[in-house]
Amino acid sequence: MESLVLHRNTTTLENPAEKQPTPLSELGEFKLIERLTKKLTSRNKNVVKGIGDDAAVIKTGGKEVLLVTSDMLCEGVHFDLLYSPAMHLGYKAVVVNLSDIFAMNGEPQQVTVSLGLSNRMSVEFLEELYKGMQLACEQYNVEIVGGDTVSSQSGLVISITAMGTAGEKEVTYRSTAGENDLICVSGDLGAAYMGLQLLEREKTIFESDKGIQPDLSGNDYILERQLKPEARKDVIAALKLAGIKPTSMIDISDGLSSDLLHLTEGSGIGANIYEEKIPIDPATAMMAEQFNIGPVTAALNGGEDYELLFTIDLKDHEKIAEIPGISIIGHMTGKNEAANLVTISNTVVPIRATGWQAFGNE
Repeated sequence: MESLVLHRNTTTLENPAEKQPTPLSELGEFKLIERLTKKLTSRNKNVVKGIGDDAAVIKTGGKEVLLVTSDMLCEGVHFDLLYSPAMHLGYKAVVVNLSDIFAMNGEPQQVTVSLGLSNRMSVEFLEELYKGMQLACEQYNVEIVGGDTVSSQSGLVISITAMGTAGEKEVTYRSTAGENDLICVSGDLGAAYMGLQLLEREKTIFESDKGIQPDLSGNDYILERQLKPEARKDVIAALKLAGIKPTSMIDISDGLSSDLLHLTEGSGIGANIYEEKIPIDPATAMMAEQFNIGPVTAALNGGEDYELLFTIDLKDHEKIAEIPGISIIGHMTGKNEAANLVTISNTVVPIRATGWQAFGNE
């Protein structure tokens, strides 16, 4: 029998014949999840969808299903307290989870909040954090129903679990897009990423000379998109009012490129999106120019926009055209085809998952 060997940062089974341990960066977040969960099987007939979408889907015995999703934010990885006000951070922590429920075409109902706290946290800071969480709950008609607090030696950790409901026949998955479906996106893309670039630049200047105050004036839009995003409840309501059920859907948290690939790979088909169709706000384009970043690059790779990326049947083209703030950016293609960006010069460029990689950006 193999003997159990404890190491400082890992636990392994001793086996000289095994190869060297695989670093997390070699797999990245999504391949790691796939590897860890590939042998998991559902033992409960009420689980409609487990791992692999924006939320788990569980039967309740009625006409509605339960949606459950969770997300974790770690200080120094997902946020920086130097420029993230406590109230904004609490608001954002809740909203990014609610966005996953909306991405399943559902309605959020409750959240639980778990915190890892270091000794340097003050009670007043945490009260502001909770004030932001409560504000988000009021905005989206959601309740905080529980959670946990523990000690942390690595800064603030925020873990939120969101629960919601949807009609069993209304749930929308990542894996159900069809050939020739139209690809749509709400709002505009790249703003949150450019807001982050601005904050990081001003942080660097401030740390190099404490006498220089950050200059953030005139950039309210991109800063708010980064620090206080909104989940697109209004889009879900507009789609239902128009009688449109998306054939697939996801929220854009990791960047348009990565999240489009979730739809194409999950559905087993390809896609073409068109550079000139990608919606980008002028404020985003202006800031991208300052950083010598192409605005489309920011939209494709930035992430944290929390807009909805979805596909619809061709027959709903006229209906979707009447909804303000929705852009048709391309269409799904054939089985096993690639996902491509068609540039303004009509060059076809394969899309790669170059958005946020949890274990590749350290």
